[in-house]
Amino acid sequence: LSGQLFHTDLTSTVGYDSIIQHLNDGRKNCKEFEDFLKERAVIEEKYGKELINLSKKKPCGQTELNTLKRSLDAFKQQIDNVGQGHIQLAQTLREEAKKMEEFREKQKLHRKKIELIMEAIHKNRNLQYKKTMEAKRLYEQRCRDKDEAEQAVHRNANLVTQKQQEKLFLKLAQTKSALEDSDRSYQQSITSLEKIREEWQKEHIKACEFFETQECERISYFRNALWLHVNQLSQSCVQNDEKYEEIRKSLEMCSIEKDIDFFVNLRKTGSSAPAPIVYENYYNTQRNVTPVRSPQLELLLQIMLSKKKKRCFFYFSVC
Repeated sequence: LSGQLFHTDLTSTVGYDSIIQHLNDGRKNCKEFEDFLKERAVIEEKYGKELINLSKKKPCGQTELNTLKRSLDAFKQQIDNVGQGHIQLAQTLREEAKKMEEFREKQKLHRKKIELIMEAIHKNRNLQYKKTMEAKRLYEQRCRDKDEAEQAVHRNANLVTQKQQEKLFLKLAQTKSALEDSDRSYQQSITSLEKIREEWQKEHIKACEFFETQECERISYFRNALWLHVNQLSQSCVQNDEKYEEIRKSLEMCSIEKDIDFFVNLRKTGSSAPAPIVYENYYNTQRNVTPVRSPQLELLLQIMLSKKKKRCFFYFSVC
């Protein structure tokens, strides 16, 4: 960075300002990712809570029996677990956002120390440069004054009186003395400026090296944070799939025949169908006539009782 961001103008801070702007942009990008994690955490927590409420409050086959009921219970429990997983993911994302914030603020604090040093050096350098340029301007003016005084002496050597010549020589001597003073002051300013320039250049290189190290750390941290975030999302998907697998395993244990048998045994009213209702004559003395089943009905009952695994669901439901 230091070798590429110098500028030919001593007082220019174009290169330095470019570095600072880039570092500020990097810190802003970290803040944006930090905010992204926080927003994602809000979404995950809301989704998780809604899943839990759904699994607890919304009826879902609540009158089912036996193996299918167990599968539905497993289904609702795992949906609850998925919701808990999303809430846990939200907490994890908040923790990662907090780490990003701490990293960002730590870099800002360390950077501020270097920036304060550089600001003081820039101020001192610019002040000395201004003084040096003023000394140079005064020195050049004294040079012109001395030259004009010499030219006046040569021009009027034979045209003026003795007294006028003395005045010209006096003025020349004064301009030479003033020139010597301004020359000395100018050289001293140049010497001071060079010391400040060397100090500034040294600190500038140190600052650039520090900023470069910080930027490498920031890019590495940012990249790893993003990688970790994606891994956390992938892990959440894997964990959810494991929970869904538990539902699939429960469904594999669901038996249609067992559930039918279970219902029949739970709700059955007997093995004999109701007898036919016969006509009873009020005036008939034989009022307790035993009903006689037809041969076709007897045969149907024997067939259904012999096939235990294939009971007539609807027949016994209405009997």
